[in-house]
Amino acid sequence: MRISIGDITGSKFGRLIAQWPVGIAKHSNKYWLCLCDCGNLCTARIYDLGNGVSSCGCWRAEVERMGHRLRHGHAPRSGSSAEYRSWMAMRNRCQQPKTMFYERYGGRGIRVCERWQKFENFLADMGPRPEGKTLDRYPNPDGNYEPGNCRWATPKEQRHNRTSMGHSNSTLNTAI
Repeated sequence: MRISIGDITGSKFGRLIAQWPVGIAKHSNKYWLCLCDCGNLCTARIYDLGNGVSSCGCWRAEVERMGHRLRHGHAPRSGSSAEYRSWMAMRNRCQQPKTMFYERYGGRGIRVCERWQKFENFLADMGPRPEGKTLDRYPNPDGNYEPGNCRWATPKEQRHNRTSMGHSNSTLNTAI
């Protein structure tokens, strides 16, 4: 978004509200004092406000405190990528006892390999998620989430990949 160098007092950018200009640096970069929703004051270049700076830093700190990392463009401002959502859902099913379907995954011993605890490694191994496909444990539907036992699959492919428990992976993998 292109912002004019005019008065932006009171304009909101994510969690930041522009209060007043505080100076001009080299190359006509106007700085504004901004009040963040968390109560902190910070300065930001007008250029940065128009190109995605949306908090004093509190938002990133909150996300990282929850154990998430924002990297490689897979958690864009408007939400998160399909690959990132699949990765989070996989980890939650296996590692969070209060998550729906935990008993069908982590509760019965299905684990996420150590390498895939980092999103970057999961993405490197699985690649981009093709349209209409979700994460599937294959060829061993009773095996762990790990390289060599996962693929992006259509719902039909998942229905054909049944577990020894008699459940269809399209039901079990509640794929995201």
